[in-house]
Amino acid sequence: MLLLYGFDPDRPDRPFWFTVGGAVEDGETAVAAAARELFEEAGIRADAGGFRGPYGTTTISFDWGGYAITQDQTFYAVRVAEAASAVSFEHMEQIEKDTTTAYRWWSVAELESTEEKYFPEDLADIVRKIIAAGELG
Repeated sequence: MLLLYGFDPDRPDRPFWFTVGGAVEDGETAVAAAARELFEEAGIRADAGGFRGPYGTTTISFDWGGYAITQDQTFYAVRVAEAASAVSFEHMEQIEKDTTTAYRWWSVAELESTEEKYFPEDLADIVRKIIAAGELG
């Protein structure tokens, strides 16, 4: 599971791990948005047809950069070839570049055993659902 590491610009002393994601643009499907966001935030190209799920949906509210945000979240999965899995922040918006400092590939066991903060908090359960579905080969 790829997670990005960063911080709220108003709280740089409280970094956390988070999933790739973002808004669905007008006329775009949620899966097409997932593929676009994967490229924009991580530099990884994946065909929208390869995405599976959703494996979880939720609505959350949080503060970021001085804004109160309510966000609908839908979690999909896609397997990426090792050669295509090199992460790049090159296509991020500037605020994302300024507040995203690292990335890491995580296993379920690592998510379950870490003391580090990550979102969503039930991510290990979501990844277990993905593995159990066996759709990614």
